[in-house]
Amino acid sequence: MIAMTGKAIRKWWALFALPTFAAFIIGFLVPFFMGVYLSFCKFTTVTDAKFIGLKNYQRALNDPEFLRALGFTAAFTVVTTVVINVVAFAIAYLLTKAIKGSTIFRSVFFMPNLIGGIILGYIWVLLLNGVLAYFKTSITTSPVYGFWGLVILVCWQQIGYMMIIYIAGLQSLPGDVIEAAAVDGANGTQTMFKVIIPLMMPSITVCSFLTVTNGFKLFDQNLALTNGMPSNKSEMLALNIFRTFYGRVGYEGVGQAKAVVFFIVVAAIALIQNRLTTSKEVAA
Repeated sequence: MIAMTGKAIRKWWALFALPTFAAFIIGFLVPFFMGVYLSFCKFTTVTDAKFIGLKNYQRALNDPEFLRALGFTAAFTVVTTVVINVVAFAIAYLLTKAIKGSTIFRSVFFMPNLIGGIILGYIWVLLLNGVLAYFKTSITTSPVYGFWGLVILVCWQQIGYMMIIYIAGLQSLPGDVIEAAAVDGANGTQTMFKVIIPLMMPSITVCSFLTVTNGFKLFDQNLALTNGMPSNKSEMLALNIFRTFYGRVGYEGVGQAKAVVFFIVVAAIALIQNRLTTSKEVAA
């Protein structure tokens, strides 16, 4: 029976894979390559595209708001990646111990991840403005307030999700290795940094990859919380690209060029981060 099933799979696998493969081509590859082509064109619709070479990229890279958004996004991603992973790991470590109600705590920490980004943005703008009202200011009066408001919002939303991944990793750790470390006289700090963290590197790789890419791609929370104010100084890359493409007449090609640059930057950083953390897995 198993042999017959294997033969059927080998014979008909292409037929069953075809719908997914076709959807991938139509929904991803075709738009992607069309977008790359349009980044070299001046256009208002796909049908009237006129090739103009690298002019869109020159205008994109000479746009001070785009460069400012890149710096803002990079700083935001560094801070949120560190905070989310450290806090999520700490919470996961505590909740894998024998604590009463740990299942309830896991559910509570995970729940913010189920709320949409736009809704979260509107909720937190009310909360943060309520606090800042005591100082007679608001979230949109300073890019510093906007930056830390976004950090608080995104950390609150994503810590629970990363916590679940870390819990799964901690629960799969070989107990005999940890017991052997205790027998050899390792204290808590030595066990954590010499045994547990090296063994947790696969989970750390996944979580750091997700937080880095999510940080760079952030859009809806930025739109709802600050909308780039004041004067687009709290604007992140995705929001800057959106406004360039849809808000400035004749800048569609520039917006597309920014999107391609955005893709290259995020892909390069994600690959470097993944390579670094994966190398630690091998070393561990």
